[in-house]
Amino acid sequence: MNKHLLGTTGLEVSPAFLGCMGFGDSSTGQHAWTLGYEDTRGIVAHALAQGVNAFDTAIVYQNGSSERYLGRALAELARRDEVVVATKFPVRSDAEQAEGVSGQEHVRHCLDQSLENLGMDHVDLYICHMWDYHTPIEETLEGMNEAVESGKARALGISNCFAWQIAKANAIAEKNGWHRIKTIQGHYNLIFREEEREMAPYCAEEGIAMTPYSSLAGGRLARRPGETSRRLELDSYAHSKYDAMADADAPIIARVAELAGRHECSMTAVSLAWLFAKGCTPVVGATKERHVDGIVEAASLRLLADEIAYLEEPYVPHALVGVMAQSRAGAKTFNPEHPQTNS
Repeated sequence: MNKHLLGTTGLEVSPAFLGCMGFGDSSTGQHAWTLGYEDTRGIVAHALAQGVNAFDTAIVYQNGSSERYLGRALAELARRDEVVVATKFPVRSDAEQAEGVSGQEHVRHCLDQSLENLGMDHVDLYICHMWDYHTPIEETLEGMNEAVESGKARALGISNCFAWQIAKANAIAEKNGWHRIKTIQGHYNLIFREEEREMAPYCAEEGIAMTPYSSLAGGRLARRPGETSRRLELDSYAHSKYDAMADADAPIIARVAELAGRHECSMTAVSLAWLFAKGCTPVVGATKERHVDGIVEAASLRLLADEIAYLEEPYVPHALVGVMAQSRAGAKTFNPEHPQTNS
């Protein structure tokens, strides 16, 4: 597959990141559907063979075992300079706040732990997992800048925030001569398009790369009505994000299936090709080799303008869900791995 520069990061990446949330020790109790090491290695090997060179994980995924499995697999299968690795750090914990651990110290500690998990001396993209309403953003940004200055990160990103927050963060970074945030990993797909209100035009104006997660809506945009999977059944977080609007989303999913039939391709290919047409480099989770194949298929599919309009026409506004729906008061305790336990 052809590669491209990720916004202004200087990183050369495949059309999509392989999302690694499905890798890791399932005994942690976070997800029952995650893969053990040998299966993880097989998926990573297949991805590399198909030309996928970008991988996205996070320190919170399966208590760090996603990072450990990914790092081990890449060490066995690829040279470090052949791959782009992104990982994310969470908000400060209640305990850290009580102990007076600063935002800068928190970022440093998280990055050092991630590098140990990955078995690497640097990550290519270091991402703030969500806006921390209980930590001065200046502290977090200073820690992120330190990560680049120390050589432990090549570029910076953020996830789960509003456009005004990136604008604020980058204004502060520019004022202080710090490295700017250059990517946003938000919730964006054919059945959740709220990022088009402010985030997408802002990113286009500022040259910030969009690397959306949930690109297939937890599998809903990859399967015809009635088709199911273990993850579709067990992923309570995805159910909390999509079930309430299932009836409104059904016509869009049907049109994805229709176009897939017309192009003789998978629904995954159509859904991802739509994101590619929007200028995105999506994060695509994979727990089977065919999930990787969908990225390859999508990379060669070009949707016509009238097909894009046809896919988009039935959309109705959606309320914010998941991380972005949490109030500022509850943000400090929100855990994306266990949404059912949050206030």
